[in-house]
Amino acid sequence: MATFRARDRSSAVLRSPRSEVWAALTDADLIAKITPYVTSITVDGDRWTWRMGTLPVLGISVAPRFTEVMDFEPEDRIDFHHDPSRPDEMTAVEGTYLLADHTGGGTDVSIDLQVSCNLPLPGLARPAVERVMSSVVTHMGTVFSRNLLKHLGEA
Repeated sequence: MATFRARDRSSAVLRSPRSEVWAALTDADLIAKITPYVTSITVDGDRWTWRMGTLPVLGISVAPRFTEVMDFEPEDRIDFHHDPSRPDEMTAVEGTYLLADHTGGGTDVSIDLQVSCNLPLPGLARPAVERVMSSVVTHMGTVFSRNLLKHLGEA
């Protein structure tokens, strides 16, 4: 068993007001609906449990499920980290969303996240596995962004 990682950092200026962007980013049902591969997000207080469909990774299939502790600073920041009480979960995500008013109107949004996954593969497979993971994370971010813009009426 080895741990593999992929990171995504991106930012954008949205025309929508910060309150609308915030409302979208804190709506677990909406996030599940607009994020590829995510089948559901269950909310229990500050814990969000994400379930994803099956993803093929170098000859094995994984269906990630992971619980994130969410920390919300209304309309400014969302921090999330893997629930330390869930060491049984093979996948974890750590990250931050930042929101700010854009000087020309609208909202500056940035995200920085890292996905970690323990897989029954040798560490020697790291370059290939992390390349696949990075591709999946990039695709998820691209489609999520497109769907978020559509939801906000900006598409």
